[in-house]
Amino acid sequence: MKEIDELKFPENVRYTEDHEWAVADGEFLKIGISDYAQDQLGDIVYVELPGAGSVLDQGEEFGTVESVKAVSELFMPVSGEVMELNPALEDSPELVNDDPYGAGWMMKVKASDSGQFDRLMDSQAYLAVLKG
Repeated sequence: MKEIDELKFPENVRYTEDHEWAVADGEFLKIGISDYAQDQLGDIVYVELPGAGSVLDQGEEFGTVESVKAVSELFMPVSGEVMELNPALEDSPELVNDDPYGAGWMMKVKASDSGQFDRLMDSQAYLAVLKG
């Protein structure tokens, strides 16, 4: 595992205490797990996500990430409808480890309440939570 100062926390991304992130991507929000989360999990071997069209509430479980060490639940950073899933993760779940904010994104969501995104933590607040 890396030290916290070796991990990436892009400033344009918003974070949850459960280690999911969301970032504006056109009219949608792109969602994934943080560099910290993927580092803690270790080598990711499987990602389970909901189907496109699923409507989920903020904080609701939306899937799981399975690594060689553990299975971890994923929780919605915002309420909304799943518009698109990252098709690359089906054959290459390790993209979440390699590039958690880029090629390892998980899904795109049409948020039902944009205020929820605004209330997520910025990178400095998330870093403060991680450092305790």
